[in-house]
Amino acid sequence: MATPHEEYINAFGLLQQHHKWFQESIPLIASENIPSPAVREALCTDFGNRYAEGWPGERVYAGCRFIDQIEFKCIELMKKLFDAEFVDVRPISGVVANLVVYAAFTEPGDTMMALSIPCGGHITTGKKELGGTAGAVRGLIVEYLPLDYKELSIDVDKAKSRINELASKNRPPKLVMFGASVFPFPHPIKELTETIHSMGGTVGYDAAHVAGLIAGGQFQDPLREGADIVSLSTHKTFFGPQHGGVLSWEKYADKVKRATFPGMVSNHHLHAVAGLTIACTEMLEYGREYTSQIVRNAKALGQALFERGFNVLAEHKGFTQSHVILIDITKHGDGGTIEETLEKANIIINRNLLPWDIKEGRHFMHPGGIRLGVSEVTRLGMKEPEMNEIAKLVKRVIIDKESLEKVKTDVAEFRKDYQKVHYCFENATEAYKYVRIR
Repeated sequence: MATPHEEYINAFGLLQQHHKWFQESIPLIASENIPSPAVREALCTDFGNRYAEGWPGERVYAGCRFIDQIEFKCIELMKKLFDAEFVDVRPISGVVANLVVYAAFTEPGDTMMALSIPCGGHITTGKKELGGTAGAVRGLIVEYLPLDYKELSIDVDKAKSRINELASKNRPPKLVMFGASVFPFPHPIKELTETIHSMGGTVGYDAAHVAGLIAGGQFQDPLREGADIVSLSTHKTFFGPQHGGVLSWEKYADKVKRATFPGMVSNHHLHAVAGLTIACTEMLEYGREYTSQIVRNAKALGQALFERGFNVLAEHKGFTQSHVILIDITKHGDGGTIEETLEKANIIINRNLLPWDIKEGRHFMHPGGIRLGVSEVTRLGMKEPEMNEIAKLVKRVIIDKESLEKVKTDVAEFRKDYQKVHYCFENATEAYKYVRIR
């Protein structure tokens, strides 16, 4: 049996192996990104050891003099980035941010509408029987927004019809959540807001995946299009640390504050707030350039894969207007097997349900789709030519069935030139360098 010290050494060995692995891999998980060295430095500060329950300036704990200043600065910068009247940066994740929305604007037993998981929805908007946050935790009755399978967006006419049908049964939706985990195209907020508000409903928008694109002016502007409240996470297209936030209007400030604390958080990971503050400054300086390159890269990767024989969805719309593309992989296998195979070649993607998978008898472990996102490779400095090279490598694994070890070697060689974080003020430390401070 290993001694405690041996286990200590082994644990650090695994951490270092992970860093080396990602130095030699192509990271294409749509829900991930790489923070700058400056954000990593902020995450290592003593803020991570402190408590600061409550709103800044109104804390339950002492010792918050500088913590309050950082949090107020973070709020100020987020307001500027999103042109929001009110911002709460205390939710510790996108899941908690959605719970804040539910607590502020609904009661258990209310009806809520969102996309189903196969249609791109997130487990936080899921039904009780699926273990979804909205149903199982808040006790909401979840009804689904209809998706146009070809357009990969919400069908406006069918959505209006469904909202009116629910209202006729005395079950008007108290909350309609736009947003998704597979979010290639903007959602029709403007087209549906009047209908939702006429029923006394609240318009919510889960911006977890597209917050960076919104801040960079590259997607849609939900607050201007009718949203009452926007929830988000800060580590996908927004390149901060893993954390969350809520954007809204001043008239809703008190109910959101109370829903956040004492409702959903106690201490709220203050080192992450510090890291988010740094990321906000980077996004203000570099966000438009960065996010415009994300969209160009996603379109380029979709086109390159399509030309090599992959069934990339929404070809007639240029594949995407965001960071993500969705591929029907059933010609070549199932999504779970493809995910495992690509990982062996150091190409990191994730399997994904297609909108029609459940009807065709597929399961989330072995769905018909895969999802690719380009936020992280864009942050590493890759542009359209590199998307073409990535498509070649994916084809070699899935279609050409080349030796995985050979492709893995070529992936590592390809990655040698992309080891620094871009779109930031300072990048002296490599993106995945293991930093030892013991």
